[in-house]
Amino acid sequence: MKGIDLSIPAGKLVVLKGRSGSGKTTLINLLGALDRPTEGKIAFAGRDVTAMSDGERDKLRRQEIGLVFQSFALFPLMSAYENVEFVLRISASAKEDRKAAAIQALEQVGLKPRMHHRPFELSGGEQQRTAIARAIAHKPRLLLADEPTAELDSKTGLHIIKLFRDLVEQHGLSIVMTTHDPAIMEIVDHIYELEDGQIVSQV
Repeated sequence: MKGIDLSIPAGKLVVLKGRSGSGKTTLINLLGALDRPTEGKIAFAGRDVTAMSDGERDKLRRQEIGLVFQSFALFPLMSAYENVEFVLRISASAKEDRKAAAIQALEQVGLKPRMHHRPFELSGGEQQRTAIARAIAHKPRLLLADEPTAELDSKTGLHIIKLFRDLVEQHGLSIVMTTHDPAIMEIVDHIYELEDGQIVSQV
């Protein structure tokens, strides 16, 4: 990363685009407090993330940030519901609240009727929607998605982006995602293009 000066607006769908090696994933990891910058500062809701301890950064991710990756990373022996509920357990949600929160998240992504199916019984799109439900169940302020449609066909990928659009408009979630897909660009709010670790254009 070189000279990045970026502010993510609340309640918007933001895309980071660029060729492989341009720095998209590195920037996502920095925004998600997964990596520390060697220089500079990252602030989240007025708090200096770069000054936080590892424990404080872990707590920030568990409570206020949702992460979705290219690979769905679901537990294969758990149902969709159990995958979502398990992450709520890790985030220290109260036991009496976990079931309702998990079901609500699965309902938001249209998977409530399939919530007792295991990953191998779900299509690729359904698995990614389960991963998204898992990422939003604790009601984060920010959702970060690294190439969330890369493993999906174009039609299913578009459904995922429309789901992101709904999460932004109906629930006020802020979403930052990386993608190569040009079809997605027309339904997002802001686009930042990266090249060699720098932002070279923005729309």
